[in-house]
Amino acid sequence: MNAKFKTIQVDPISPALGAEIGNVDIARGINDEQFAELRQAYIDYAVIFLRDQDITPQQHIAFAERWGRINVNRFFQAVETHPLIAEVRKEADQQANIGSAWHTDHSYDQVPAMGSILYAREVPSVGGDTLFASMYAAYDALSDGLKQMLSTLNAEHSSRHSFGEEAYSESYREDLAGRLGNATAATQDSLHPVIIRHPLSGRPALYVNSEFTVKFEGWSKEESQPLLDYLYAHARQNEFTCRFHWCRGSIAIWDNRATQHCALNDYHGERRLMHRITIDGAEIEAAAA
Repeated sequence: MNAKFKTIQVDPISPALGAEIGNVDIARGINDEQFAELRQAYIDYAVIFLRDQDITPQQHIAFAERWGRINVNRFFQAVETHPLIAEVRKEADQQANIGSAWHTDHSYDQVPAMGSILYAREVPSVGGDTLFASMYAAYDALSDGLKQMLSTLNAEHSSRHSFGEEAYSESYREDLAGRLGNATAATQDSLHPVIIRHPLSGRPALYVNSEFTVKFEGWSKEESQPLLDYLYAHARQNEFTCRFHWCRGSIAIWDNRATQHCALNDYHGERRLMHRITIDGAEIEAAAA
């Protein structure tokens, strides 16, 4: 057991980020000392994973509330009996999955979400993994000159082009029916530093993503796009990532301020059902140049 942690087992899964956590049973209860260590592992590794958790929706909600206030997603289909939980689902006859592009959840909000707690209820026999990338590592690997320039910039983020009425083709909209909707609510626009100071770790991190970042403040979209495309490709380099293979009962808890993620869509013909709760965050500030 990692000497830093006394009540939980912490096993890193890649050099850049991610750790599997053992000796935790949410259904049986987590005391304050164990929860404090769980939270510290989350800060240290940016995404943590728990296996073999057998929890009810109400236990999922109660566990999430220990992390912070629940942020109800505007666009995802909610679990019918528990509206605080969003359903991330793909049926066997559907083609599109949710979250297949690299992204950071809720960056379009003025105060972005802290992170999410995703619970696997049904998984395909093969495939359906999720990739995570460290935005700390992405920042650290930038040249000093680019770090300096980016530290002076803000970027505009929006939900409109990803969840708005014009976001999907007709066939794609039909495929996502009953899973994503409420397009008229996609009116969120925000402005965030391109290099943020993480509110918990204090570390600098790159904060742009291809799903919700529109352009740099004061730049045109045409001027912004080449540099943004470079940053997107830079951020998802293999050495900055980890890959998580889901089993029924697995949980991932990730930090939106320190990571990006994407859900692989490689399990056509099988059903995948996940329950997601997102947690409110705090205002994010620029890292000092």
